[in-house]
Amino acid sequence: LTERIDNAFSHGPVAAFAGAVGCESRASSGPRPLVEGSTVPGFSVSRAVYGQELILQGRHRFSSYALIFRLEPLGPERTRLRAETRAAFPGFAGGTYRLLVITTGGHVVAVRKLLTDVKRRCETPLSSTP
Repeated sequence: LTERIDNAFSHGPVAAFAGAVGCESRASSGPRPLVEGSTVPGFSVSRAVYGQELILQGRHRFSSYALIFRLEPLGPERTRLRAETRAAFPGFAGGTYRLLVITTGGHVVAVRKLLTDVKRRCETPLSSTP
């Protein structure tokens, strides 16, 4: 999960977007894999409990928000990953931003892509090294 998040948020358009909207965290920093205090563009890690929970929080001109990931063991070699988003969009500018990002479905598409990427990575067997 942390590898996929680090990869998804640290490259390309996400980093550019984080700068354009004035995110507090605009670059990747801190220890890897992600731990409390690490950052990726748009987010800082406020809680990281390996195998249980990862909470990313952020703020920019139009919103303050959190992405919460919870992992639930389902048995040997099976885990359910749940994603939850929380956000506040203060003022007229925040409401306009919410309209553009949330009601258009853009946020849902981005989160689903991230979850699909995590699933694909987890289901791909690791290559053996001689």
